[in-house]
Amino acid sequence: MKQLTGLDAAFLYMETPTTFGHVTGLMIFERPTPDYDPYAAVYAKYASLVGQLEPLRRRLVGVPFGLDHPYWVADPNFDLAFHVRETHLARPGLVDQLADQVCRIVGRPMDRTRPLWEVYVIDGLQDGRWALLTKYHHATIDGASGQLMLQIVTDTEPSAPAPGEGPSWEPEQLPSTAELLRRTLIHLTANPFKAMRVQARIVRQLADAAGIHGVSSAAGRAGAAVKWVAQFGGSNRPNISLPKTTAPPTPWNKTISGHRRFAMRTTSLENVKRLKHATGGTVNDVVMAICAGGLRQYLLAHDALPDRPLRAMVPVSIRTGDEADPWTNRVSAIVAELPTDCDDPVERVARCRAAMQRAKRLHDLVPAAELVDLTQHSTPVLATAAVRLASRLRLADRVTLPFNVVISNVPGPRQPLYFARAKLCHQFPVSIVTDGQGLNITVVSYLDRLDFGFIADRELVPDVWDLADMHVAEIGRLFEATGAEWAQPPQPAFPRRGPIK
Repeated sequence: MKQLTGLDAAFLYMETPTTFGHVTGLMIFERPTPDYDPYAAVYAKYASLVGQLEPLRRRLVGVPFGLDHPYWVADPNFDLAFHVRETHLARPGLVDQLADQVCRIVGRPMDRTRPLWEVYVIDGLQDGRWALLTKYHHATIDGASGQLMLQIVTDTEPSAPAPGEGPSWEPEQLPSTAELLRRTLIHLTANPFKAMRVQARIVRQLADAAGIHGVSSAAGRAGAAVKWVAQFGGSNRPNISLPKTTAPPTPWNKTISGHRRFAMRTTSLENVKRLKHATGGTVNDVVMAICAGGLRQYLLAHDALPDRPLRAMVPVSIRTGDEADPWTNRVSAIVAELPTDCDDPVERVARCRAAMQRAKRLHDLVPAAELVDLTQHSTPVLATAAVRLASRLRLADRVTLPFNVVISNVPGPRQPLYFARAKLCHQFPVSIVTDGQGLNITVVSYLDRLDFGFIADRELVPDVWDLADMHVAEIGRLFEATGAEWAQPPQPAFPRRGPIK
C-alpha cells in the first residue's frame, strides 16, 4: 500500500466528464507470419509482466471525503482479460478508420476500481499490419517512464524467447475506512509543517540563485527573489522575463467536449537533422519551428491568426535516474513563444531557439523539483472542486490561459524493437486535451523517423488532418528557404482513405 504523490494525484483531480487524464500510444507492427495471432501474443506478454511491473497490478483506493491523496493497492480482484482487449476494423481497414477507432477509445474514462491501464489489439489493417493501442493513466506513468515501459514490453531481437510465467505477486486486502482515516489524520497533522519546509527551501534557492545575501527576514528574501525572477536580468545575469499577459486566443482555446479527433504523420529524422545543421539550431528547435509554421498556416486558413505569437507549454522531465520508484511522475514544464507572427521559416527557427533558451534558463533558475514536491501538500477535495467548478462555469470560454498549446518532443529508441517477433514500425503518441487547451501535439522519435500525433477536441479542430498536413508541408518550406539538400526525398503522405504505409 503506497500513497500517490501530489503530482500523480493531480492527474486524477483534473478529470471532468469531458477531460480525461490518460495518455495513449498507438504502435503499428508488421505481421511476422500470415497466421500470426496478435491478441494471443499480447495477452501472453502482459500475463508474464503483471508480477514484474507494479503499475499493471495496482488499483486506486480513495480516502473518505477526499481528505488526502489516494493510495495504490495491489488489486485483490485482478482480471487480465479486462485490461487486454481486441477489436477489428471493418474492411478495408484504412488510415482514417484506425484514427477514428483511436478517438473512440481515448474518449472514454477509465474504471478507477481497477488498475488504470488498458491495451487494445486493433487488427484488420488493410496491408496486413496490426496495431496496439496502450492506454495508461497519467497518474501511473509520465512520458519518460512510458518509454521505460516500452523497453520492457518489447525486445531488441525478433528471435527473443516467448514470455514465461513471470514472477508471482501477492494481492492486498483493501484497507478499511478506519485505517484510511487514521493514516489521513497522521498525514494532515504533519502536512502544514512539511509544506512550510518545502516553501522555505524554494525561497532559499531563489535567493541564492539571485545572489541575495544577508537579508534578515524570510519575507524579505522571498520578495527580493521573486522580484529578481520577474525582472530582466542585469549584465551578469541571464536575460529572463516572465509573461505579463495571457496568450492570444485561438479557435481551440475554449471549453472542450468529450469527443476527440486524431491524426498522425511521420517524417524523416535525417531530414530534420539536415535542417538543424542548416539553421544552427537543435532538432527540438526545428520541431518547434515546424509546429509554429504549421499552426500559422492553419490559423491563416481560418482567418484566425493573432498579431502576437502563440505560446507553447513544453513538458520537461526532471528525472535524475536515481529515483527509487520509476513508476511516478517527475515532470515539470516550460512556456516558450511560438513565432506564428513571423512569415520567414528560417527566422522562425532562430526565434524558437532563442525562446527555448530563455525558457530553459528560467526553468533552471526555479527549483522545479521543489515545486513538484509542494504538490504533495495540496488539498484533494479543494483541487477537485475547483476543477469541476471551472468546467461547469465554462471558464475556458472567458479566460485565456498563459499558453495556447502543449507540444512534447519525446526521444525514443534508435534500434528496431519487436513485440513477440512482430517488428515495430511506428509509435504515434496520443496525449491529453483539457478545457482551454483543445489541441495537443506530441512527437516521438523512433529509428530514423519522427512520428507526430495530433489529438484535438472534435468540435474545436474538426479538420485536424489538414493541420497535420500543414506541419509536414512546413518541412518543405524550410528546405526551400535554407537551400539544404534532402537526406531522404520527401514522400507523399499516406492518404487518409488509404492503407497504413
